[in-house]
Amino acid sequence: MRALENLEPKSVFKFFEDMTKIPHGSGNIDEISDYLVNFAKERNLKYIQDEVKNVIIYKEASAGYENEPVLILQGHMDMVAVSEPGLDIDMKKEGLKVGVDGDLIYAEGTSLGGDDGIAVAYALAVLDDDSIKHPALEVLITTNEETGMDGARGIDMSVFNGRRMINLDSEDEGVFTVGCAGGGRVDISMDFNREAADGYQVDLKLCGLTGGHSGAEIHKERGNSNILAGRILRGIIGAVDVKLLDIHGGLADNAIPRETCLTVLAKNEVEVETAKNAAFSILNEIKGELSTKDPGVNLEFASKKISGTKAISSKEALKLATLINALPNGVQAMSADVHGLVETSLNLGIISMDEEHVTLSFAVRSSIDSSKIALIDKLVSISELADAKCDIHGLYPGWKYRIESPLRDKMVRVFEEMYNKKPVVEAIHAGLECGLLNEKINKLGGGELDCVSLGPDMNSIHTTEETLSISSTKRVWEYLLKVLETKD
Repeated sequence: MRALENLEPKSVFKFFEDMTKIPHGSGNIDEISDYLVNFAKERNLKYIQDEVKNVIIYKEASAGYENEPVLILQGHMDMVAVSEPGLDIDMKKEGLKVGVDGDLIYAEGTSLGGDDGIAVAYALAVLDDDSIKHPALEVLITTNEETGMDGARGIDMSVFNGRRMINLDSEDEGVFTVGCAGGGRVDISMDFNREAADGYQVDLKLCGLTGGHSGAEIHKERGNSNILAGRILRGIIGAVDVKLLDIHGGLADNAIPRETCLTVLAKNEVEVETAKNAAFSILNEIKGELSTKDPGVNLEFASKKISGTKAISSKEALKLATLINALPNGVQAMSADVHGLVETSLNLGIISMDEEHVTLSFAVRSSIDSSKIALIDKLVSISELADAKCDIHGLYPGWKYRIESPLRDKMVRVFEEMYNKKPVVEAIHAGLECGLLNEKINKLGGGELDCVSLGPDMNSIHTTEETLSISSTKRVWEYLLKVLETKD
């Protein structure tokens, strides 16, 4: 028996559960893309699967809706695939184990992929049901949104007739997003030489942090384990001449990292104890600073004697720790125009290391393009001072609020009629594909896309605590159907 089989709306949860059985983390989307193609083939719907595996599915207008404006429904097929440390699962090959807890759907030990599997499920449920009244539909499901919006970047918008678009990639019911920040990725790399060494391996794991989405939750000032680990490393080296064996943390550049592992090499047991005392002294400072914002922060410690390893010198390790400490992180500016909106921020989402390099991966966001570029330039400048290299990629534009929006006006009107209250209409700091798709339409001379983004209630996306509300999913589905059947 399927875990979601008895939930309403049945068709939506059927397609959502189908997706959870197919591995579809960012960069691993061939199978889910082909699933969408097979869906279209089985229903004799016109479709396009392009070179980057985006899928577009077309459906003609219902009888009596032929003269209504063509509508694009849009979401992305990839998810941030993360699992609890030590969980025996290969998320590149295995599906998820979903369950129900009251009103919430979750996945056992992993992220759920409600972001953005629910968008795909909504769209497929609409396409699958010929009794639903709607204008001509163009359903766009993009690839690898979570790792740089590659699908939106590669899509050919000339194959679309629609100039109105409902993006289904939001996580708060009753909130209509009508603008978002632009952003990009910055990878800072530093080269090292390792030298033969013996001594005591000291393993430190900074953990217990809450994490979260770096667009939606950066303003909460939760602890960033990568930044804090750099602080601890610098403190340890300031107390004792240890060498560095490894540092790694975080799972995605757009997720606030919850855990970072740091491994140093001490000469003897006395240095081990000194390193431990320095680390826990800094931990106590961090606990005090985060006592309200992120109170679960903790540090796990272990040590053992080893020989025949290769380590990075204390001098080079200090250089890395200093770089991490010097780099900005978190909220850089708040909007002067929209109360409570973050204007500019960045997140050190991943630290990775191999034998010769360490890489720091940032997600940068701003609703002002020049501020985004200036912040990236600051990262470049600091990196140059540390003899590190910068790779800038995945830049995407913001999505500017439209003064005139017939789609927004219609959706607000329908919402008020259904619920006897006004929806929240806002711009957000997180990035959506609407800006890229709008830019492409503009370049084709097609004017601007009239966009609104919405979705059901989800919590803790991009983490193993991610949940999707069942009742909210049902209400948003009913609302979406009402919007589709309401004529201009």
